[in-house]
Amino acid sequence: MPDPVFFEPAAHLNLAEVAALVSAAPLSAEIGRKPVRGVAAVDRAKADELTFLENPHYLEALTRSRALACLVAEKNAARVPGGMIALVVKDPYRSFARVAGHMFPAALRLSSTCGTQGVSPGSHVDATARLEGGVTIDPGAVIGPDAEIGSGTLIGANAVIGPSVRIGRESSIGPGASVTHALIGNRVILHAGVRVGQDGFGFAMGPQGHAKVPQIGRVIIQDDVEIGANSTIDRGANRDTMIGEGTKIDNLVQIAHNVVIGRHCVIAGQVGISGSVTLEDFVVLAGHVGVVGHLRIGAGAQIAGASNIKDNVPAGARWGGTPAKPIRDWFREMQVVALLAKRWKHGERGGLGVVGEGEGRAREPGAGKV
Repeated sequence: MPDPVFFEPAAHLNLAEVAALVSAAPLSAEIGRKPVRGVAAVDRAKADELTFLENPHYLEALTRSRALACLVAEKNAARVPGGMIALVVKDPYRSFARVAGHMFPAALRLSSTCGTQGVSPGSHVDATARLEGGVTIDPGAVIGPDAEIGSGTLIGANAVIGPSVRIGRESSIGPGASVTHALIGNRVILHAGVRVGQDGFGFAMGPQGHAKVPQIGRVIIQDDVEIGANSTIDRGANRDTMIGEGTKIDNLVQIAHNVVIGRHCVIAGQVGISGSVTLEDFVVLAGHVGVVGHLRIGAGAQIAGASNIKDNVPAGARWGGTPAKPIRDWFREMQVVALLAKRWKHGERGGLGVVGEGEGRAREPGAGKV
């Protein structure tokens, strides 16, 4: 159950309403009237709460769960214990998100730190800035000259919105964030400490020193983008840095100048993307991936965590490793290295020779090549 100090339910549902919300099969009148007081993980849910099962690692926890009902795929419905209501859905996690969002809509976006609406007297809004109705500006925030902010948008405490920045409607700029040289769409969320629009890392290097190259592009962030805390997005050097609609970026991500990210990409924490890289739509970069500059990663490609990419990646590919390569090649290489290490440990040493097939021992030096 979420702590009501921080997350008070905006709506209470019964099981019939939950079933309708997630397109599950209708329930009997008696069962449908049972109230759902909250949502919780499968191992923590109480007798009046809703849970879900997505990951099979939690099947054992499900057998001990006390939840009132569980959102579950059809293949796991028989694993729901007696006394618990199984709500069979195609995508349990997405269905859980829908119910939780209905009950706790305030958790879907940032909230004002002072709990009020309107322009705080402790903020500074330049006289030439243009704010639509319903904008909230928290204490300490600074809105620069000629900035424009759409209705329903929140600017958090101590955030800085630079001159001529445009921010759309129903967006949220977190506490301490800074935005310059940027055009931002609707329903965008920038979490605390995000930096958008600062200089890209551009220098003409030479023996007499490194001459700074003016960074004269912008950052364009399209609708429904979410960017995690303390991530940084540099403005373009000679063209725009762009983040496509629906893309989700985790905390502590660095996006360099001139990078173009497509629609609905997912970028996990501590990823670093060098300048002038292009990610096509629906690319997934797992945590701690590094990307060399001026590359293209094709639509739908997925890169395993801690990989380093030095070559273009085809659309739909699955790559991993350092340097990154097709996932099957990477796995095969790891298996070979593990086998060699095991044989070395057991004294089967023959320099760099290849182990003879069926012999279980290393060849003599010069007898073969790796």
